[in-house]
Amino acid sequence: MLKKMILGSAVAAALILPALAEKPADNAPDSPRAAKAKLGQALFFDPSLSSPAGQSCATCHDASAAFTDPDRRLPVSKGVLPGRVGNRNVPTPMYAAFSPAFHFDKEEGLYVGGQFLDGRAATLEEQAKGPFLNPLEMANPDEQSVVEKVRRAAYSPEFDRVFGKGALDNTEQAYARIAEALAAFQRTPQFSPFSSKYDAYLAGKTKMTQQELRGLRLFESEDKGNCAACHPSKPGPRGEPPLFTDFTYDNLGVPRNPDNPFYKLPAQLNPAGAQWVDRGLGASVNKRSEDGKFKVPTLRNIELTAPYMHNGYFKTLRGTVVFYNDRDKKPLCSKNRVSEDAALKQKCWPAPEVITNVNHDELGDLGLSEREIDDIVAFMHTLTDGWQAANSKQ
Repeated sequence: MLKKMILGSAVAAALILPALAEKPADNAPDSPRAAKAKLGQALFFDPSLSSPAGQSCATCHDASAAFTDPDRRLPVSKGVLPGRVGNRNVPTPMYAAFSPAFHFDKEEGLYVGGQFLDGRAATLEEQAKGPFLNPLEMANPDEQSVVEKVRRAAYSPEFDRVFGKGALDNTEQAYARIAEALAAFQRTPQFSPFSSKYDAYLAGKTKMTQQELRGLRLFESEDKGNCAACHPSKPGPRGEPPLFTDFTYDNLGVPRNPDNPFYKLPAQLNPAGAQWVDRGLGASVNKRSEDGKFKVPTLRNIELTAPYMHNGYFKTLRGTVVFYNDRDKKPLCSKNRVSEDAALKQKCWPAPEVITNVNHDELGDLGLSEREIDDIVAFMHTLTDGWQAANSKQ
């Protein structure tokens, strides 16, 4: 537990400090960095880059929903092709730029960093290449088809200005540059503004309510919520803001989501059908010992990013905290596929999707009261970016 907290703080310091130290000229409107990011922005919002046209990155990563899917009717996102859906809940790319490259930390004995919930992409650039070719998302048949669409786009001349003459001539290089531009856009302050009420509180610019303060204490207390074990909440050694993730992977014992439409996709897209099990990190590193583990998400903007967990099982933030609190105290439900709402009413929890590797050390029997649960939720609401003092109620 303590090791994970130290690891999270060290990673945050190592990654945030260089970003804070960037010279203003690096981010000036006419700088090469800004030009690349602007190009990435054009790509991010271009709906012509799917096959057929109609779905952009922003379709499933809407700024108004902290760059997650604004359509809450499904726990996963729809693909551009009718009837196709993803197999996982869409994670926010906010603050993803601070995740270290995917690696195994030999000292801690843990996998750390990377992108996607299962860490299958080492970097933002590698991650940006994935959705274009995913048959459940933008469904392009190959890299060449994506590059050809970019060549026809109104912004295509910008590639020569940013990367040099002939930047789109070679398909492999062009595809890499498309990903590089998208990654540059995700490294802009739009994706990591650090503008929540909690940030203002840490800066001494506002006070939190009594309930929010109680929630913070519970969040950090090792004998209560213990949330900070994986979601570090304290500033780094030089005052760098906390990221509320340690970038590691964990199996929380989340049940199958009976509302996930991926189970019903045809065999060519989901050969296992209703028996499909999401192995998470285990599939990425090809190790059964890592099955069921998913990347610890940032809790920044958690208020805006429902549903929660890799499969969107939890529709409410409070229900998620309740699960952390009493997962190991309540009996198993009589059926494995029971929704969050039904489980709360029946006072049971379904069996974990992957029963091995479940974290019993840091959650499952926290002993929180109903008021304490509400307090933690209230604190997490202070992590929403865009807070303004004039709109706060002390």
